[in-house]
Amino acid sequence: MPETTTRDRDRQRKHVQADVGRYVNDRLRERYFAACDAVYALGPAADAETDIETSFGTTHVYRFGPADPRAAARTPAVLLHGAGGNSSQWYPNLAALSAERPVFAVDTLGDPGRSVQHTPIHQPERAAQWLDEVLEGLGLDRIHLIGSSYGGWLSLNQVHRSPGRLASVTLLDPGGLEKTGARFFVWIFISLFATVAPRPMRRRLAAWLDQPVLIVPELRAMIMLSVRAFRIRRPTPQPLTEEQLRTIRTPLYVLLGEHSLLVHPERQRERVPRLVPGAVVEIMGDTGHGPQIDHAREANTRMLKFMDSVD
Repeated sequence: MPETTTRDRDRQRKHVQADVGRYVNDRLRERYFAACDAVYALGPAADAETDIETSFGTTHVYRFGPADPRAAARTPAVLLHGAGGNSSQWYPNLAALSAERPVFAVDTLGDPGRSVQHTPIHQPERAAQWLDEVLEGLGLDRIHLIGSSYGGWLSLNQVHRSPGRLASVTLLDPGGLEKTGARFFVWIFISLFATVAPRPMRRRLAAWLDQPVLIVPELRAMIMLSVRAFRIRRPTPQPLTEEQLRTIRTPLYVLLGEHSLLVHPERQRERVPRLVPGAVVEIMGDTGHGPQIDHAREANTRMLKFMDSVD
């Protein structure tokens, strides 16, 4: 009996290990971290980094703060990045946002970054619990939550299930508004293929795909390494139903790319304000899934204007 129990425990432990986000080995992890640091160097340096212990693992958070004491006392913004990435992808936005208020950039569990997951998170309610625990650990009672792509789904999930700490929510071409169609997965596949294309071709492909990653060498190197180095494990971003969207009473701002393949921008510009009282939905021209990267200055201005209006 003891032998059987030990064997069962070993199997259970291996199953849990396979069900959490993890690096393939230490060598690739360190190479990936070096690639991440090159992307971070494109933006301002963090004032501080901290690790928050949660029920699901250790969450790594970067803090960027304004020099002006009055700005430092304003409601902070918390940033949630897209799938398969980490906080470094906010480099075009950090200087502008953190000049006006404190900013916390979170490496989400299950995605590559410096967070360390030890317990699976697959259910939406667990994702909300995880983020609540992170905010509690940071001592933040009231925040502006900003999410891009998959981080947008996490933000929508949070405002539906646990809105108590949220002063506002900003969604940048987010998941969670409609079912992800085949066209988006085809775009992802072609974009990954394009990362290994010759340099002259990459620029043309970047314009055709609305994919800025292809023309930023540091981003391209990081994305290519992440595919080899990390095994992603996180909740599936199921779209919120209309009934769930109707529960939202927190101020909501949605910025969509005109050429987005994740959502149908015109459809959501009509639909979201109809379901969420007071919601503001805007479409940014000449961009696809990354408005905050393609047109960072304009996106930063719009995000700050919305947060100022809430404050």
